[in-house]
Amino acid sequence: MTIAIYGNKPRDPQRRAEVIGVMTLLATYAGSGVKFMLEKRYSDYLVQYTDVAASYPVFESEKPPVADLVMSIGGDGTFLRTANSVGALQTPIIGINSGHLGYLAAAQIDDMPHVMEQILSGKCTVEPRSVLAVSSPDVRLKGFAFALNEVAILKQDTASMITVSTRLGGSVLAEYRADGLIVSTPTGSTGYNLSVGGPIVSPAAPVWVISPIAAHSLAMRPLVVSDSETVDTDVRSRSGSFLLSIDGKSQVLHEGVRLHIERAPWQVHVVHLADMDFPLTLRSKLLWGV
Repeated sequence: MTIAIYGNKPRDPQRRAEVIGVMTLLATYAGSGVKFMLEKRYSDYLVQYTDVAASYPVFESEKPPVADLVMSIGGDGTFLRTANSVGALQTPIIGINSGHLGYLAAAQIDDMPHVMEQILSGKCTVEPRSVLAVSSPDVRLKGFAFALNEVAILKQDTASMITVSTRLGGSVLAEYRADGLIVSTPTGSTGYNLSVGGPIVSPAAPVWVISPIAAHSLAMRPLVVSDSETVDTDVRSRSGSFLLSIDGKSQVLHEGVRLHIERAPWQVHVVHLADMDFPLTLRSKLLWGV
């Protein structure tokens, strides 16, 4: 089995548990038939603490490797970056949290032995997650135009609202006068969408959630639609521009630039441990019902 490891340099220089956990993992399975590869930026970080990391092959995130499994070590931001890198390859991804909430992670950094036991014994399950694809007939979008969590259209450089003319499946839906508009996947429903009053959606549900941000009208509420629908937008803004955020990566666009949002032709495959499911995740990480 080949496992590719992605990670970020922790902002807290005292967070040594992550380094210890990773190096223990590498040492434990050395010579066992499990082959590890390290993302170069993460390897460069680990080498500061131990020369052992330098003995493992590295890869650039822009050129994802062929692997049986990808391990994302960090927080939800690291997981999203990992999904952007390998998602189209549909390599299974397991998240190991060393950050704060880590909602997308299957386990904590201290649980690495338990995680590997379940992986090698075949007890894990793989759940496909839908992805949003974003395009524009007017401009070429920067970066990776796919979102595991959400696509957000936001006001920029002004206190005034923007107007987002929105079509659903080609039919007029609404003109949202608001601070912005979010189109969320089920995976992203517990993120930005939830913070603006949108619903939590089961990850397996074949839907999108369209949620306005601070809408001018009380009639503008979050809307759940089939993920077979397309969403088309046209933005007007007093500042003459707006922000497009794709899983937190933002770019400035001029008003009048049209956007087309649809289901991507591929899915991200997320690994779950046998003892973790959606209800338990809600209770343990979002304190659901507490």
